[in-house]
Amino acid sequence: MSYEKVKQAANISIGIKQTTRMVELGKSSEVFVAKDADPRITIKMVTLCKKVGVPVTYVDSLKLLGKACGIDVGAAVAAIVNE
Repeated sequence: MSYEKVKQAANISIGIKQTTRMVELGKSSEVFVAKDADPRITIKMVTLCKKVGVPVTYVDSLKLLGKACGIDVGAAVAAIVNE
């Protein structure tokens, strides 16, 4: 599954604010978006990623993405960060 990449990544950012910042700074190689997240939240992220050329991967749910990130709550978006 696609969220295996998130589990294996050395550095990740979780949440809209942190992920947006990493994408804007050019530090993100891939962004993951939960399919069941509120589109009003995720559409800006997807648009930003398209604009700067960062691939977007959709995952099945907030819960699964949160679990892959190692947190106990759902995550709408997460990114693999290149330091």
